[in-house]
Amino acid sequence: MPAHRMILLYLTAAAMCAMPASSPTLADDAKSSRKSETASGPDFSGTWQHPSFPWFEPPATGQGPITNLSRWAIQTTDGAGGSPGLPPTTSGGISDYDQLVGDYKNPILQPWAAEVVRKKGELSLAGVVYPNPANTCWPEPVPFLFKHGAMQMLQLADQTVMLFNENHEVRHVRMNEPHRAKLTPSWHGDAVGHYEGDTLVIDTVGVKTDRPHAMVDLFGTPYTDKLHVVERYRLVDYAEAKDAMQRGSRENRRAGGPYNPNYEDKYLRVNFTIEDTGAFTTPWTAIMIYLRDYNEWPEVACAEGRFAFHHNQGDALPQAENPDF
Repeated sequence: MPAHRMILLYLTAAAMCAMPASSPTLADDAKSSRKSETASGPDFSGTWQHPSFPWFEPPATGQGPITNLSRWAIQTTDGAGGSPGLPPTTSGGISDYDQLVGDYKNPILQPWAAEVVRKKGELSLAGVVYPNPANTCWPEPVPFLFKHGAMQMLQLADQTVMLFNENHEVRHVRMNEPHRAKLTPSWHGDAVGHYEGDTLVIDTVGVKTDRPHAMVDLFGTPYTDKLHVVERYRLVDYAEAKDAMQRGSRENRRAGGPYNPNYEDKYLRVNFTIEDTGAFTTPWTAIMIYLRDYNEWPEVACAEGRFAFHHNQGDALPQAENPDF
């Protein structure tokens, strides 16, 4: 492996290891002060962590996201969390994050999109780290944005703001407004939200396609200007979160290790519905389960450098004939 790639992988691993392995049990005073709901609705505010590679938990039934054909067996424990004393089991076949080979035969893909995913997988199998928005420091489209290991939610009167723990990504969701009539595509799209009882519903369209690396996931799955993403956020107990967490543990590699069996707070369950009649044959669904994180997260910034790992494609920085000083 080239030295520059080894350095990059080391820095990435170090950043992820700096994240807490699992949400700590709350101190008594924090438990007593935490409320599940605000006066206006559910309290989603605070930091939530999901340090899993590549990202989504698959749905129990129906069409789901692209998964990795390259698998990696590791020794782990049951990933459901919340049940102390679980015996260790050999959970083989989770996604090999070092080789991102998307399942191009997934029926959700239109033929042209399947071919894009297939070619990306061939590059990864050949040892080529192909560029994506995260590793080239570009803003990340929705739902690619949710590959981050943690996010912070801020609930304001007229908007919900999401801060992601890498690359200074900030997403704004306008509350109780329709999509703009004259929509200008943007990096994160036009996101509008409203509450349906205890559920925050976010609807996103207008994600910019005229950009480098227009993909919805780490497998290079493309999207078009018809992309439509709906997210539904709910606070749930362990009983309602465990099935998705178990499916996620069979699919994803958890950077911080197994879920904390002593976790006692609410889980944040996000249900995604994704459709794009230009790239997909059908709408598909996915889930993400977050745990509250009461630790301060480290800053992880994407930085330009003189060394690249994409076979030196797209790594040119501005040059000057004469020095500035």
